[in-house]
Amino acid sequence: MTVQARHPGAGRGRARVTPKGLQADPVVAGQLRALLGEAPLQRNLLIEYLHAIQDALGRIPHAHLAALAGLLRLSMAEVFEVATFYAHFDVQDAPAPAVTIRVCDGIACKMAGAEALAAAVREGVAARVIEVPCIGRCAAAPAAQVGLQTVDAATPERVIAKAREGRLLPMVPVVPSGNYAMLAQVRSGVVDPIAVIDAAGLRGCGGAGFPTARKWRAVCAEPGPRLMAVNADEGEPGTFKDRHCIETAPHQFLEGVLIAAEIVDAETVYIYLRDEYAAARIVLQDALRAMPPGRRVELRRGAGAYVCGEESAMLESIEGKRGLPRHKPPFVFQSGLFGRPTLVNNVETLFWVPEILRRGADWWRGLGLRGQSGQRFYSVSGRVRNPGVVLAGNGSTAAELIAACGGMPEGHTLRAFLPGGASGGILPAAMADVPIGFGTLEEHGCFVGSAAVIVLSEADDLREVAGELMRFFRDESCGQCTPCRLGTEKALGLLHRQSWDRGLLTELLAVMRDASICGLGQAAPNPVLSLLRYFPEVGA
Repeated sequence: MTVQARHPGAGRGRARVTPKGLQADPVVAGQLRALLGEAPLQRNLLIEYLHAIQDALGRIPHAHLAALAGLLRLSMAEVFEVATFYAHFDVQDAPAPAVTIRVCDGIACKMAGAEALAAAVREGVAARVIEVPCIGRCAAAPAAQVGLQTVDAATPERVIAKAREGRLLPMVPVVPSGNYAMLAQVRSGVVDPIAVIDAAGLRGCGGAGFPTARKWRAVCAEPGPRLMAVNADEGEPGTFKDRHCIETAPHQFLEGVLIAAEIVDAETVYIYLRDEYAAARIVLQDALRAMPPGRRVELRRGAGAYVCGEESAMLESIEGKRGLPRHKPPFVFQSGLFGRPTLVNNVETLFWVPEILRRGADWWRGLGLRGQSGQRFYSVSGRVRNPGVVLAGNGSTAAELIAACGGMPEGHTLRAFLPGGASGGILPAAMADVPIGFGTLEEHGCFVGSAAVIVLSEADDLREVAGELMRFFRDESCGQCTPCRLGTEKALGLLHRQSWDRGLLTELLAVMRDASICGLGQAAPNPVLSLLRYFPEVGA
């Protein structure tokens, strides 16, 4: 006699025909499959699929999350946690508003009246208006985005008019073409790029300033196949020079990408671009179609997470996961994307590679100032007459950069400046002649980072600046490690007190620096520590 096996819980009414949890609607699944196309679905493209849903519907309904989980054979929890990690995904079932207006509340935009702008726009138009972290338009503060279109030097009238027009696509700049001559020489063996770049002393322009040739050699020493990732997720408040490189000379940038990929024999290159840069994304898509064949290059979109500017978090995001920083081996670029050795370079770093190979190492070294090598783009914003990208020698001073921007506006005098964006610390006006370069600021408790110089005047409240920066770090913390997650929250509370407890602040910030697993928590204390050191009257 055959006995049919029964589920152990059947007698208690627990057996289920379908798995627990939200089930995929077959109609929605069919619609989603049509939206994503007929190509085989890949787990690492989860964030790209979420973008496709968000772009099509203006939101991501739970039914679509369930359908996507089914198509990818993932748990609903895994898809949901990725979708809700990133700020640019709106997981909701209610219909999306016709227009979403994002008003930047970064330091430069706040100084230019972003709060009043957001309030006036809310009063004047029936749209979703949200205040967002720096969108990389600091030179045109206050800035806003209506749909995918940016509004520079925004006024309520201009933003409201743009929302009513309904033209929400980005304005794409006209860019020059490229001939990729240096790439051809590298491929033919005419030039030894590692030797030239090493002699020139090119260093990474994304933050750490690691010697580029040494990084390339380290990756080459790893067994193949190898990959490459380009960090174009410049979310550091006050930074917009990578966008400048892409929107003004995309082919020079891509030639540098292909040269680096040739050197390390990268099987695939992933360019990770911040989602706020919609115009730059179109520029790159067009440029990628026109570049020489030979390497596979994929453009990946960020989704609104500052922490993904950290290299290991970026690798996680490219793999379609939450942007949680990894515990690193000695070199993050050896930690591997998809388990393979991976070269990670910044946009501006690669931008200069073809030019250095064309002009020579001596040319590059001669551009530096005060013992530095080469030049770089400085993002200058805040209290200057003509904010923008300034091309100057490495080792330039704040005084020189302010002068290059036309000086301070009438009625303003220099009080302080941020030499390296939100995380680079704050220095007083008396140090405006200190070189802003690699290794020149550390003794003063600061670092150059991505060379984002934010200028503050006597009109600016340094206590408020410190609070805004700490609020930014609190909001952007991935929450993975306790020192950063709770430290930023506790520090913000201490900064809001009428009188600062210097001892408690110093102790808390030291723990954050020593115990956080990535640069966000380690660098978040810098602005506050700078004020405690150079501006003892603040918070007294």
